[in-house]
This record gives sequence, structure tokens and C-alpha cells, in this order.
Amino acid sequence: MQFNKKFNFKIRNVRLAFVILIVLAIVLLIIYYNFIFAKAFAKNNFANQVEEISEENQNPIFSIQKIHLYNSANAVDNSEDQSLSNMAISQYSDISIFIDNGQTISDLTDENSVKELYIDNIEITSNSDNGTKILNYKNPLNFGKYQNISEPDKNRIDFNVVKTNEQNENNNYNEPTFYTDCSNPISLGYLNKDLLTNYSVSNENNAVSFNGKILEQANVSLDDINYTLNFTIHIINNLNQHFSYNMKLNVDLSGIYDGYTYKGKDTSGRDYQFFKELN
Repeated sequence: MQFNKKFNFKIRNVRLAFVILIVLAIVLLIIYYNFIFAKAFAKNNFANQVEEISEENQNPIFSIQKIHLYNSANAVDNSEDQSLSNMAISQYSDISIFIDNGQTISDLTDENSVKELYIDNIEITSNSDNGTKILNYKNPLNFGKYQNISEPDKNRIDFNVVKTNEQNENNNYNEPTFYTDCSNPISLGYLNKDLLTNYSVSNENNAVSFNGKILEQANVSLDDINYTLNFTIHIINNLNQHFSYNMKLNVDLSGIYDGYTYKGKDTSGRDYQFFKELN
């Protein structure tokens, strides 16, 4: 038996079939883009960005030049008769961070001069929760002196950038201040306020030292109050280019029982360079 039957296939609606083919083609292109082309493009784009960032940071404009750190302590007598029977003890540190802009004043340009400066991402850690730990701006004229400081607004310190001699003469240095030519340091104060309260001086020892020695007299463990500071320094120059540096300071208070410690550190190398961000 033989079957000799022809099947004729005829598209009744050519326009509809054409539309379906176009839709299928678009779907296939989308699938190809998402699974193949987009990944390859993202990979190449990421590689190009990394290369661009590396090139931009080959010759840094700003870097940390040196850091000075002064540590001491203080006590406030809250007793009504000033009998040293109710004292609050605080530990404080004064920090000066010097910025190198890579040029002399005569070579000051829009690229290496500061338009804006601020600090954020402030974190303070130590082995003890005693006291209230604060980092904020401190008037450099009070460096090495005890001064009560308050929490920065919204955990951010915004500096007033002084750009002219007239602004300098009229400036209030109780407010955060920095010179556009980087000729003054970033001045900060750390305070661990009331880390010990209701401290009373014994009858056998009526003398009290209003410095780091009181920490030893009050049996305050340095292991408990050693601390680490983390914060980010942001600089915007007069070309509106953005730079940032993630500062980490591990503060060892060894020696403070003698009254105070003063330490300086000159810095160099890529670890202390500001990172230039891509706009």
C-alpha cells in the first residue's frame, strides 16, 4: 500500500507571523545580552575602571605627612566642700594631623589647594565601656590642655577652609579651621569623659595629680582604656576633585602614669596617600 499524499502548509496571516518572528528575535537578543554580552561588558568596564583609578593615583596630590599625639588625664572635683571626695576622672588625647600637598606655597594651584575638608565614619573602640568616648575638633591653641568637647553633629566634622589673610584675621579658631594651602594641621581632640566617677582621695594621700598620674592613683587599667580611632578624611580641591583617606590610630597609653606622653610620627609611602576618587 502506498500513500502518496502531499501536505501543503500555508500561512494564513503573514503579518502576524512576521510580528511573532520579530518578537522572538528580540527575546533572543535580550537573552544573549543578559547572559553573554552584559557580563563581558561589565567585566571589561570594571577592568577599565580599575586601570583608570590606578593611573589617577600614581602621583598622589595629598598625603599624610606626620601625626602628633599628646595623652594625659584630668579630674573634676564635684564635692560641695572641695574635699576631693567626689571626683570624676577623664582621659584625653590631642591629635595633630599634618597634610602634605606636594608643593610649596609659591606653587599653590587649584589642584593642590583645599576647597572643602570634612571627617566622617568616626568609630572608637576600646576594651572598656566605661566613660563617654568622643572625637571632635579641638582649638589648636589648647593643644596639651584639658578641654571639654562635645559629640560632633551627625558624626561628622566640617572644617571652615581659610583661603585669604582677611578670612584668617576674622576667623574663630574655636570652630573647625583648616588652611587652603595645608599649612596648618587638622586639630582633633579625643575625650573619654567620666571613665571613673565618685573617686575619693584617701586620707593617707590628700594630694592629687590633675594629669595622667591620677589614672595610676585610681587604679585605672591602661589595657582597659587603650583605644583605636577609625575615621575618614575627605578633601575636595578647587578643581572639585575628591580625595579620601581612611585613618586608623591604635593609641597605646603606655607611659601616661608619669603624667603625660607626647609622640610624633613622620609618615611616608603609599599607605599614607589620599585616594583620588573618580567623579
